[in-house]
Amino acid sequence: MNVDRAVFVFAGCVVLAGIALSLWVHPWWIALSAFAGLNMIQAAFTGFCPAAMLFKALGARPGKAFD
Repeated sequence: MNVDRAVFVFAGCVVLAGIALSLWVHPWWIALSAFAGLNMIQAAFTGFCPAAMLFKALGARPGKAFD
């Protein structure tokens, strides 16, 4: 798996976790999904993604989006 796919999987899991936690634990957990969405928008404009840096450090192959 390359860095790009790992970031997409991680972001999707964070969004789904935020939705599930907001339904079953407390409504404020929806902020987790909002944070993930804002981070994806920020990464699209700046190219800076902390999750991509983490996956690179863990040894994921480079992708095209987060060089």
